[in-house]
Amino acid sequence: MLLASFMNFMPVLILLAVIGFVLTKLPKVDLGHSAAFKQRRFWNWLPLGLTYAFLYMGRYNLTVSKNAFGALMTNADFGTIFGVGTIVYGFSFVINGPLTDRLGGRTAILIASFGAAFANFLMGLVTYLGWTSHLSLTFSILYALNMYFQSFGAVSIVKVNASWFHVRERGTFGGIFGILISLGLYFAYDWGAMITKNFPLQWVFFFPTLILIGFFMLSYVFVRDRPSDAGFDDIETADATFGQAGQPMKLKQLAYKMFTNPVIVTIALVEFCSGFLRNSIMNWYIIFAKQTGTIATFVPKNWGLLLCCAGILGGVFSGTISDKLFQSRRGPVAAFLYGIMLVGGIAATFMLHSQYLGWLVVFMSMAIIGVHGMLSGTASMDFGGKANVGTAVGIIDGMVYLGTAAEALYYGAVIPNGDAAKDPANWSAWPIAMVPMAFIGLLLTLRLWNAHPSNKAISKHDLKIPVTLTGEEASAK
Repeated sequence: MLLASFMNFMPVLILLAVIGFVLTKLPKVDLGHSAAFKQRRFWNWLPLGLTYAFLYMGRYNLTVSKNAFGALMTNADFGTIFGVGTIVYGFSFVINGPLTDRLGGRTAILIASFGAAFANFLMGLVTYLGWTSHLSLTFSILYALNMYFQSFGAVSIVKVNASWFHVRERGTFGGIFGILISLGLYFAYDWGAMITKNFPLQWVFFFPTLILIGFFMLSYVFVRDRPSDAGFDDIETADATFGQAGQPMKLKQLAYKMFTNPVIVTIALVEFCSGFLRNSIMNWYIIFAKQTGTIATFVPKNWGLLLCCAGILGGVFSGTISDKLFQSRRGPVAAFLYGIMLVGGIAATFMLHSQYLGWLVVFMSMAIIGVHGMLSGTASMDFGGKANVGTAVGIIDGMVYLGTAAEALYYGAVIPNGDAAKDPANWSAWPIAMVPMAFIGLLLTLRLWNAHPSNKAISKHDLKIPVTLTGEEASAK
């Protein structure tokens, strides 16, 4: 009895141990901020980060509900619903990126949390009322609504933190922030599985609704767009808007700047591959485990916990190494992690019957979550600059979810259903599709090897691709 209780609590102990280890090993970056400033900044990003974590819970609960719906939601239905939602997410940056640059990140996180809560409430209501005769169509509409509001989340996070963190702090902080974001995967998968096991299915949507409403109120109270809104002097961040007035450009001018900046475009293309690969693992492994009869083994049973730990370690590793070893360059670390993805994808094609497949994809998820946090969460701040970061992260994160849409629609069409899905051999299309995406992503990250956000550090000679000069450098030229 005592041993059984310990085994049930062991996943939480593992999570706490990983977080504790990471926090004690993070290097310190001292830029002379006062203790009062650091304390206020903590209370700025903590509720912001937790709000985003619970947005994840209200996003990936769809995967948990898919297994709980059983035959009512086929693999093809899931692929369609998730694909439609992520297409909406991917294209929403056209509106929401520039809108966040004008309204501010605080307003954007309030829109995200309230809107996603409302959409999750509607999905729970449909489930409660038993309106399942047209489940694929109904959920495609509601999940698309959810994902439109969700798309404000990443933009708001980066927009707010771009004004509070210097370039030299962002990689290390990205690791800390990755802990909070990775917790969202734990909430979605493991809390979601616990909810479906102990409560009626609609509560996998109702619980995120209630939590998001609570964090809407906390964000309203604590989050501020910039230090001056909280009574402190604004800091110079040394990003791409160094030396500029810090006002967002007009949409046409900004779109031209972003889409003609080869660094931003290359990062966006890398993140298309990241979106395909990340959700190939996060969504489809747990479905694979359910349908092939291995759901009761350790990795599927603790899928959210292991993704959370992988995300924490991947984010901390990539951010810290980038800042300390590569002078805040994000490309070298991203290239290394994509190399892991390529090798892992090849290995997974031969391990569909192996008991170690779960641990392999956990290791791969550590790599791809590290890339995503490095490029979407950090490089977008660096190269977009705090004035235009909403649009920059919108472009980059939008490409992540267009890649996710491609993955969802592709796998929904090729992954087997019914009895055919019970044989792991019939899932070969799943890992095979990851290999070319990982190879393309690796080639693209190599083109970012020398890209650096600091104006004084960037030159055309240093980069393997040309860079649009801004701020002080443009004036000097």
